[in-house]
Amino acid sequence: MREEPRSGCAINAAVEVLGDPWTLIVLRDVIFGGRRHFRELMTRNEEGIASNVLAARLRRLVEAGLLTRDDAARRGQRGTYTLTEAGIETLPVMVALGTWGLRHRPTTPRLAVRARILADSPHLVAELMAELREIHLGVPRENHTGPSASEQLRQAYEAASG
Repeated sequence: MREEPRSGCAINAAVEVLGDPWTLIVLRDVIFGGRRHFRELMTRNEEGIASNVLAARLRRLVEAGLLTRDDAARRGQRGTYTLTEAGIETLPVMVALGTWGLRHRPTTPRLAVRARILADSPHLVAELMAELREIHLGVPRENHTGPSASEQLRQAYEAASG
């Protein structure tokens, strides 16, 4: 049930889906945090998202085609959220926003480390997108050796937290 954008402007069309701060935070937590269940997204969120806001954003992300929700989950069971290709393709947008944030807003080393690494490594962004396609869409990565992109980012985050 995708609504038509207010205008034919590509920026407007993107902002209508991604322009709400909580939407990008939820996508960030799915992409970088590997969080795929409501409770994980709720309890492990740095910004303290309210449950009603999280439920609404997840619903909007599913409606917009950026996430899918496992319909096999029944009431009381954990529904699993999965990125779609459109959801995975938000990664470069988040990298660009993170790069801007590093340059123009106050950040902390622990929470900015992923943005700093990804800003300087388009290859790592591509690797992470391939990894997300494998995890969420079942598309196998080709010629992958060494630690995964998410593992490299996790290690950098832990080192900055240390």
